[in-house]
Amino acid sequence: MLLRKLTLEEFGAYRGRQSLDLTPRKKKPIVLIGGLNGCGKTTLLDAIQLALYGPRARCSGRGSKPYEMFLRESINRQADPSRGSSVTLEFTVVMDGREHYYRVVRSWHTSGKSLKEFLNVYVDEEYGEKSRSGRRVTPQGKFNRLLSEGWADHVEDLLPLEIASLSFFDGEKIESLADPERAASVIESAVHSLLGVSTVQQLRTDLLALQRRQKLSDEDQHLMDVIHAQEQERETVQKEVEVVHQDLAHRRSDLAKAKRKLETLERAFEKEGGGLFERRVELETERKQVAGQLAEARAALVQVAAGPLPLLMLDAQIKDVRKQAEQEQAAAEAGQVLDVLAERDQWLLDLLPEAARATVLEELEADRTRRAQATALPVDFDLPHDALAQLSILNEGLDRDRARATELLALAATTAEHLDELDRQLAGVPEKSKVEAIQTARAEQLKEVARVQAECDRGSQRLEELKRRREDITASLKRAHNDFVRTKVKAEEVERIIKYSEKARATLDRFGGALLQRHISRLEVAVLQSFKELMRKQGLVKDLRIDTDKFTLTLSDEEGEPIDPGRLSAGERQLLAVSLLWGLMKVAGNRLPSVIDTPLGRLDSKHREHLVDRYFPNASEQVLLLSTDEEIDEYLLGRLKKSVARMYTLAHDDKEFTTRVVEGYWWTTGAPHVA
Repeated sequence: MLLRKLTLEEFGAYRGRQSLDLTPRKKKPIVLIGGLNGCGKTTLLDAIQLALYGPRARCSGRGSKPYEMFLRESINRQADPSRGSSVTLEFTVVMDGREHYYRVVRSWHTSGKSLKEFLNVYVDEEYGEKSRSGRRVTPQGKFNRLLSEGWADHVEDLLPLEIASLSFFDGEKIESLADPERAASVIESAVHSLLGVSTVQQLRTDLLALQRRQKLSDEDQHLMDVIHAQEQERETVQKEVEVVHQDLAHRRSDLAKAKRKLETLERAFEKEGGGLFERRVELETERKQVAGQLAEARAALVQVAAGPLPLLMLDAQIKDVRKQAEQEQAAAEAGQVLDVLAERDQWLLDLLPEAARATVLEELEADRTRRAQATALPVDFDLPHDALAQLSILNEGLDRDRARATELLALAATTAEHLDELDRQLAGVPEKSKVEAIQTARAEQLKEVARVQAECDRGSQRLEELKRRREDITASLKRAHNDFVRTKVKAEEVERIIKYSEKARATLDRFGGALLQRHISRLEVAVLQSFKELMRKQGLVKDLRIDTDKFTLTLSDEEGEPIDPGRLSAGERQLLAVSLLWGLMKVAGNRLPSVIDTPLGRLDSKHREHLVDRYFPNASEQVLLLSTDEEIDEYLLGRLKKSVARMYTLAHDDKEFTTRVVEGYWWTTGAPHVA
C-alpha cells in the first residue's frame, strides 16, 4: 500500500481545504512534515486513520469520547457546522499483480441536533493520466456503492486495524512496546495478520465449519438442542468477555492517569524538598553520630600529642644528639682498647731481641698515638652508655605516633567534611507547612492508584475466568460435534468429506506451526539486527528470542543472562520498540507505509543520528515523518535530505488558531522560519 494524497477540509485546526501530496520518489521514501507542538501533526495521523476506519479508528484526540462527539469537535471552530468537515485519503494497492487506486472520502456535518456522516469510496480512478492541457488531473474514478457500504470489512483485507497500529504510531508512546506483555500482543497480531499465519488458521476454521455442516445434516433433535444451547452459551460468554475487556481498558486508562498525577505530585514534592523533609530525622541522627566521631578523632589527636610526638619538631637536634652519642661511644671504646694495647705492646717488646725492639717500639707507639687521637672529642656531653638504645626506642615511638597522627588527621578532615555536608542538607530541609499539603495529596493519590490497580487486577482475573469458561464451552461443543459425527454420519460422501477435512486440518496445523516457527526465526534475526543497527552500546544485547507460544520477547547479554527491559534507559526502550516494528516490516517485505509522529523523543544525539541514517530511509517504501524543529533539526535534516521526497511545514496562526500546509521545511526555501 502507498499513500498518495491526504486532503483535509475544515478538519481540526486546518481551516479551509488543505492537501498534502504523499507520493514517494525513487530511492526517496520519506515525506517530512514539520510542525511545532499543537500545530496539528497528530491531527494528520488521526485523519488518515479516521478516513480508513471511521468509528473504529484509534485517534489520539478521541480518548473515551463517543464517536459522534469526536466528529462534532473535529469540525474547525470557525467553520459552519452545517457544512461540516471531510477527510479524503487517496492510496494505491497492488492485488493480483495489478495496481488499484482508491479514494476514500469521509465527510460529516450537523443537521439540527443530529450529525450525519457519509462515506464514499472511489476505485480505479484515472490515476496517472493527464488532461488535454498537459497538467496531471485529479482522479475522479468510479463511485462504488457496494464497496462504500461494506468498507469496514474491505479495509480489513487491505490493512487490518491491528496491523495499522504498526504502521501508524506515536513516537512518544512507542516505548510501551518494550513492555513484555504489550510486545507479545503486537508480535502475535503481526505474525498472524501481517505474515499470513492467520490465513492458515482461517483455512482450518473453514474446514471445521465444513465438517460441522456435514455433521448437522442428519443429527437428531436432542443433539441439536445440546449443540444450540452450548453455542448460545458460548456467544453469551463471548459478549461478556468483550464487555469486561472494554471495562478493563477503561480501568487501565484510569490507572495510567492516576499514575501520571502521582508522578506530578512526586515531582512537586521533590521540588519543594520533600525528600529532605522525610529524611530530616535520619539526617539529624547521622549528624549526631558524625559529630561524635569527629570529637573522638580530635580527642585521640590530643592524646597522641600529649606523648613524645612534639619532639618531631626537634628532628634535627635529635639527629645531632644521636651523632654525638655515637662519637662518645666510639671514643669510650677506643680508650678501653688503648689500655689493653699498652700491656700487649710491653709483653711483645719483652719477647723481642734488643736489636729489633727500637723499630717495633716506634711502630707500636705510632699505632697507639693514632688510636689516642680518636678518643679526643671537641665536645663531650658525657652521655650515658645506653644513649643510642634510648634514642632508637624514641625514634620507634615517634614513627608510630606520626603514623597514628596522620591517620587521625585524615579521619578528622573526612569527618568534618561529612559534617559540613550534613549541615548543608539540614539547612535545606523545608518547613513542615511548605510540604504538608503536597505530602497529604501524595498519600491520597497513592491510595487512589492502589484502588484503581486493585480494580484492574480484579478485572484481569474476571477476564481470565471468562476466557477459561469460553475454552471449556468450546471444548465441550467440539466433543458434542464429535459425538454427533460418530453416531450420525452415515453417507459415504459425508464420511469422505470429514476424513479428508481432518487430514487437511492436520496438515494445515503442521504447516501453520512450521510457518509460525519460520516467521518467528526470521523476526528474531530482523529485530536483533535492527536493534544493533540503532543502538549506541553495541555490546549491550547479544541475543534476542521470541517464544512461539506466548510471543514474549527476551533479551540476553554477552554471558547469555536475560536482560530485564526495566534496566534499559527510556531511549533504549524506545529503540527496542522501533526495532520491533522495523523487524516486523522487514519480514513483511516493507509493503506498508510507516507514519511516525514525534519520531525522536527521549533519544540522545547519537541515537537520533542512527535513526536518521539507518532507520528512516529503510523503514518502508514510504515513510511519513511528523516532526518538530527540535527533533529533525537543521543538522539532522542535512543527513536525511538525500532520502526525502517531499517536505511540508504546518504553519499555525496563533491569533486565528488555524493551521495551513506550506511546502518546504524549516531552513529550506518557502518554509516559515523558527523563531
